[in-house]
Amino acid sequence: MRTILLATLLAAAAAAQTANTLSAEEKKAGWKLLFDGKTMNGWLPVPADAWAVEDGCLKSLSRPLLREDLVSKKEFGDFELAFEWKVAPGSNSGVKYKIQDTVLVDDHQTPQRMSFEKQVDYFMKTRAGKRELVKKGDDAQVFPVAFEYQVIDNDKHSDALRNASSRAGALYRMSAPSQAAAKPVGEFNQARIVVRGKHVEHWLNGVKVVDTTFDAPEVRAGIEQRWAPDSPVRDLLERLPKARCPISLQNHNDVAWYRNIKFRDLK
Repeated sequence: MRTILLATLLAAAAAAQTANTLSAEEKKAGWKLLFDGKTMNGWLPVPADAWAVEDGCLKSLSRPLLREDLVSKKEFGDFELAFEWKVAPGSNSGVKYKIQDTVLVDDHQTPQRMSFEKQVDYFMKTRAGKRELVKKGDDAQVFPVAFEYQVIDNDKHSDALRNASSRAGALYRMSAPSQAAAKPVGEFNQARIVVRGKHVEHWLNGVKVVDTTFDAPEVRAGIEQRWAPDSPVRDLLERLPKARCPISLQNHNDVAWYRNIKFRDLK
């Protein structure tokens, strides 16, 4: 029993030492780290109540004053992004890419009650959202206009239970995963996003769960179903005027962990 316990502890220690590092083979293949396991040096500054570094992970924190994604300093054209993620029970998060714009959204700063999508359109058109007017409990957020790799608890979060295109690994609200490949909540999942031109692949634990294009019928249908014809969000997602964009880790008011975040540029 002692031998087994010692072997388990040594294996765990070895795994901890190799987290957030690159092998010689990965370096030769062009991979680079986007997170060093200790700091947020590769990311734009965010308030301390929104994100933290914990046990070699970037951790989204619940109920910050203003929900903000953690946005990379690097911008990507064609790229491959690999990362590991896990969520707390019932939690929701995501990795956003092809970010075309960001806007502050706060339903306490709208002239009248409206749906979330209409709020986003209102603030995109007016840029009326002000950080200094955000109050604790408002559930205000900085919203990136982007595509999203869905990170979620498939078994307990209502969004995943309601929509197939909201399950883990999905191109959120646009393309459902081809099969269930997520590990049980509390375990780390291995994920990859591959973007070449308009083509995108989502991988989850070694399974290619999404293989589509940004102008595929199902993707356009997802955009059109959610965003009105005159929506600036719809316009940006359909035109994609920005070729090089940052990626972001989503704070959805839930707890999620990310580690081993690495990328390589594709030509």
